[in-house]
This record gives sequence, structure tokens and C-alpha cells, in this order.
Amino acid sequence: METGKWTEAQIELHNEAQNLFGHTGDMREEKAHVIIRRNHVGGSSNDIGFLKAEDGTYTAIISDYDKSKYGDEWNARLKGNYAFEKVRTEQEACGRTVSRTRCPNGSQRVEVTGYR
Repeated sequence: METGKWTEAQIELHNEAQNLFGHTGDMREEKAHVIIRRNHVGGSSNDIGFLKAEDGTYTAIISDYDKSKYGDEWNARLKGNYAFEKVRTEQEACGRTVSRTRCPNGSQRVEVTGYR
């Protein structure tokens, strides 16, 4: 299962949370710091957002309609990919090599090599 088909230009990053919009263009009460606008999500979709908490964690804001495609399984895989990319970026900055193997159960095995 894919976690995203969006380009960097299609993902909005905001220091202050911004309103999300529904499938008809209606402004929603929900706000998010990371936003994928509905026109990039799919026909009849709402914006997908991620609200950043004070502790640095993110909460996904996904409409009931869009959860049929972007539900719990998708969100878990997205979190795993995010964690891998964070580790990879940090470790490669230290001159280490990072690889990932996908397990049949959907989990991942990450190996970091090149410690001095």
C-alpha cells in the first residue's frame, strides 16, 4: 500500500495551523500545520491535515469519507515511512548507511551500518 503520491509542492507546511476545506470548498473548523488540499487527494475528497501538538507529535485529520482510502492501515504505514526517513536523514548526516527491509507482516526492519 502506497502512503502518498504527492509532490513536495503539493504538501503545504505552515508555522500556524490553517483551516481545512471540505469537498465543496467549504471552510472547516479543523486546522492543521501540514495540509494536502482536496484537489490533490482525489475526486469528492476533503483536505487531509496533520496538526502538530506542543510535544512535536502530529495528529491526522482525515474525513470519514477519505478514511476509506486513508484510514488506520494507511496512517500506520505513513508513520513507519516517516520514522524511517527521519532515522535515515539523521544517520546519513553522521556518515552512516541506512537500509530498510519490509517484512511480510507489514513491519519494517531498519539496519544502520558504519559506526566508528
